[in-house]
Amino acid sequence: MTSFRSPALELSPIADDVLQGLSTTPKQLSPKLFYDAEGSRLFEQITELEEYYPTRTERSIFEAYADEIIEQAQQAGNNLSLIELGAGSARKTSILIQALCRKQMLVKFCPIDVSSSALREAVSSLNGQFPNLRVRPIVADYSQPLTQLSSLPGRKLVLFIGSSIGNFEPEEATAFLQRQRSSLRPGDALLLGFDMAKDAEVLHRAYNDAKGVTAQFNKNVLARVNRELGGSFELDTFEHVAFWSPERSRIEMHLESLSKQNVWVHDLRKTFGFAAGERIHTENSYKFTRESIAELLRRSGLTMERAWNDPLQWFSVVLARVP
Repeated sequence: MTSFRSPALELSPIADDVLQGLSTTPKQLSPKLFYDAEGSRLFEQITELEEYYPTRTERSIFEAYADEIIEQAQQAGNNLSLIELGAGSARKTSILIQALCRKQMLVKFCPIDVSSSALREAVSSLNGQFPNLRVRPIVADYSQPLTQLSSLPGRKLVLFIGSSIGNFEPEEATAFLQRQRSSLRPGDALLLGFDMAKDAEVLHRAYNDAKGVTAQFNKNVLARVNRELGGSFELDTFEHVAFWSPERSRIEMHLESLSKQNVWVHDLRKTFGFAAGERIHTENSYKFTRESIAELLRRSGLTMERAWNDPLQWFSVVLARVP
C-alpha cells in the first residue's frame, strides 16, 4: 500500500484543521475528519439504513447500467484503468469492476482514500473475487493534487461517486474537478455521482435516522479529537443537528453545544469556549439539478457525455470527459 503524505501531515494529521476550525467564528470542522477507522465503520452502517437512500439508489444505477457505463468510458475498445477517489470499502465499485473484467484480460484498480483501514477492507473484499484484477491502493488526501495519476499508463476512468462532490462548496467543487482534470490526459474520463434535489422530508430523514447512527457518525469527529489530540470533549454535551437549506440547496450538519462549556485540547495547548446553543459546522451536502451539474462541468473544463438515472430521478451518475 503506497502512502503519499507530507512531513507536516505525518507529524500532525488533524491538528492544523482542528486548530483553525475551532478558532473561527462560527466554529467548523472539516468533513474529512469523519473518516478515521471508527468513522468509516459508522458510515458503512449509515449506507445500509432504510432512510439513507443515496447508496442503494446509486448501486441500482450501476447494477442496471454497468456495461453501458464501461462501454461509454472505454471508447473504441481501449484498455481502461479504474481509479477511485475516496474509495472506502469499494462495494459499489465492484459492480463496475465486474463489468470491466468481462471486457479486459487484465484490469487495474487504484483505490485512493485517507483511511488505510477502509482500503485494507477494500483490498480484502476484492482479492480473489476477480482473477484478472490487480489492485494498487494508495493512502492519500484526494482533495489535494494527485500528480502521481499522470504517471499511470493507459486510459483512465476516475470514479468520484457517492455524491462526494456535494461535500464541497461550489467554488471548491470546481477547483477540485479542475485539479483532477490537470492530472489526467485528453480522452480520460471521470464518473461522478450526484444526489439530486428532492422532497425536503426525504432529505431530512436521510440525515436524521431513527437509530441515531448519523448522530454517532457526526459526534465521532469530537471523539477523534479526544483520541488523537488529547481533547476533553464530552460527547453527551453536544447534539447532532441536520437540516435542509432550500435557498442553498444543501443539507447542513452541525454539532450543538447543550450548555456553556470549555474544552481543553492537550496537543494544541488551547481551551476552546462554547456558549449554550453554539454550533460546530461539520458538513454540507449539496443537492443538484441537471442545470447545476452542467454548469459545474462547464466551469471545470470537462465535457459531459452521458448521464444515467434511477426511475425516481433521485440520483444521477454522470460520465465527463477530459477534452
